[in-house]
Amino acid sequence: MEYQFIKDPIIGFRVKMSDEHMLVGRWLNEELAFEQVAMLLETARDLPNSKQAVVVEGKEIRLTLSHEEALFESHALFHQSDDISMYADDALELDEHGLASGCGYEDFMELLQAWHQFINRS
Repeated sequence: MEYQFIKDPIIGFRVKMSDEHMLVGRWLNEELAFEQVAMLLETARDLPNSKQAVVVEGKEIRLTLSHEEALFESHALFHQSDDISMYADDALELDEHGLASGCGYEDFMELLQAWHQFINRS
């Protein structure tokens, strides 16, 4: 997983991720408050012992974290009530590219620990 941390004087701390993990970067930038990082790290460290998954519901992205993987899913994937058939003449369809992303547990822990160090260093 490729990423770069940025401290912008105008918008603050940001992470830039590779295309396949763009949703993970969006989750870090927009969904995870700085105050929650340490608590999530603590919870995530206990996962290998508990074997249970933790679900973190954000405004637009859901994180499902298990002892094996971190799965990020955009809430747009779960909008069943939107009837897009009435737009059939417009040839519209849901582009699922970028609406789900995942990584292994170890990779996620490395990213989260590095993010925690970066935002608390400055």
